[in-house]
Amino acid sequence: MLETPAPDDFQDIDFLHEIGRRLSAAPLPQVLGRIVRFVSDFVRCDSCFVYILDGRELVLRASKNPHADSLDRLAIKVGQGVTGWVAQHKKPVSIPRKAYEDSRFQSFSELPEDRYEAFLSVPMMCRERLVGVINVQHRQPHFHSRRDIQLISVIGYLVGAEVELARLEAENWKYSRELRTRK
Repeated sequence: MLETPAPDDFQDIDFLHEIGRRLSAAPLPQVLGRIVRFVSDFVRCDSCFVYILDGRELVLRASKNPHADSLDRLAIKVGQGVTGWVAQHKKPVSIPRKAYEDSRFQSFSELPEDRYEAFLSVPMMCRERLVGVINVQHRQPHFHSRRDIQLISVIGYLVGAEVELARLEAENWKYSRELRTRK
């Protein structure tokens, strides 16, 4: 016998459907901005960052709060700080209070969010491969439920696939251009 989904389950399904629909129709920077807005609305956070893996560094590519000077410039090494730990271990980390006191924490002077209380960091994956990290922060202590963590992880898988597709398209374009140049 099939169970009737709870009303919250329909909201989650609607949410994921909307993400899937929007992912398929926008350039990557817009997708990342939309993901920040979706995640921020879903967990009602004060800050949301999306970092994308570039070599051995995670580069800040999208932010809920305006950080024009840091976007595409701020880089965290894999293994550095909580975000780098999540990238290295490919596991989420949720710190409900005093995140800045966690032994893995590293402060960046240009990000005032570093003094926020609660912190959730979730890897973005594609086929077992890390492509980035989504960070969520709260000014006040906040417990992130298993549901929050799982839903943000699913978003990370969806966006991870989109990031990989964008990388492959860029590589194909580059190789195609090189081939034309050689001819």
